[in-house]
Amino acid sequence: MFWLIFILSLFSAYNAIRITKIQNIIIVGNIYNNLLNVTEDQCICEMIKVNDSISALNYFSTNQTCQLFRSNISTVYIEFYSNSFFLFLNQSSISILNIREYQPNTSSSTPTIISSTSASSTSTTTSTTTSACNLFFNQTTYSAVAQPWSVAVIDVNNDNKPDIIVANYGSSNVGVLLNTGNGTFNAQTTYLVGTGPWSVAVVDVNNDNKPDIIVANYKSNTVGVLLNAGNGTFNTQTTYPVSTNPWSVSVVDVNNDSKPDIIVANYGSSNVGVLQNAGSGTFYAQTTYSVSPGPTTVAVVDVNSDNKPDITVTNFDSNNVGVLLNTGNGTFNAQTTYSVGTSPVSVAVVDVNNDNKPDIIVANYNSNNVGVLLNAGNGTFNAQTTYSVGIKPISIAVVDVNSDNTPDIVVASYSRNTVSVLLHC
Repeated sequence: MFWLIFILSLFSAYNAIRITKIQNIIIVGNIYNNLLNVTEDQCICEMIKVNDSISALNYFSTNQTCQLFRSNISTVYIEFYSNSFFLFLNQSSISILNIREYQPNTSSSTPTIISSTSASSTSTTTSTTTSACNLFFNQTTYSAVAQPWSVAVIDVNNDNKPDIIVANYGSSNVGVLLNTGNGTFNAQTTYLVGTGPWSVAVVDVNNDNKPDIIVANYKSNTVGVLLNAGNGTFNTQTTYPVSTNPWSVSVVDVNNDSKPDIIVANYGSSNVGVLQNAGSGTFYAQTTYSVSPGPTTVAVVDVNSDNKPDITVTNFDSNNVGVLLNTGNGTFNAQTTYSVGTSPVSVAVVDVNNDNKPDIIVANYNSNNVGVLLNAGNGTFNAQTTYSVGIKPISIAVVDVNSDNTPDIVVASYSRNTVSVLLHC
């Protein structure tokens, strides 16, 4: 179901550019663009023009990979189909020119220039990724105080430019970096919260059309709510006691009163807490629901098509995920558990097989894989199918990254400093 691509920050191959072919990618030379035996299952790399000279490319049928062993490469000319995806690794400076949709052996019109841009790096080993004419420059860094642990991106000052909100675990504050308008951000403004802020969500909780900050304070055993004061500033947090070691927080209306409620995974207490919105940005005391030992991440999505959001939680110490179905008034049934890999730590709930039923995707930290549990209907799920990823996958996102209208999986792996991309097939 998914193709896997590793983006390795420590990969080394004598300054080689590795060009990986996934499905229908074809890489052709700027002068020689002969295509031989082209099928969706083959990688044909004929010639490529590099720095005004022609270099041959080798074809490896086992891993569908072409390698160009050439040092000091600065320019690569490429053409590719739409909905294609490939990686360039280990170049200190790379310029990608004349990126085109190319439709050989058809009656379509001539290729259309989509973009002409460049990507450069200050690192000794880097990766540049292009997917259907999307290019990314290397990172710009912004100081965030001590141990930034969780981030959200949303427009907080109503200027139609998304801003960055970060939970700084080691300094017990949240930082807000306002967007300047050209893809850069101002220095962060910090707001004191509880000890060890671990997870942050940004949602309008008091119906004033200004997004507010909700933070799980892991060491203080509280949830903090910072109401937006306007123009991107925030009031002092109001805290609400929860159980031991709140790990993650989600903010969703669970009782159909048009007011978003807070759902928190309390790692140290083996429960999830639901704090219903009392209006005006205040919240009632939490109601807790027992789950298996070690709940870490919650996702709140309707999984049984009754228009009531349900809770899905990863139980890290129990090697399962729990599903708590919404009974209809903001209360929840006891969890139903599904076995997954070892130490599930992060979860997403998204329809991955286009049957209009959301599925569970989980990062299994100590199994070095992700599990996909397809929705069987009525809020039940099939056994997981696993896909190997990097070592210690710790965070997962499911989004269409190559514009083919199917969701792909992106996984951050803690122990090898890698990001893995599993393309939907």
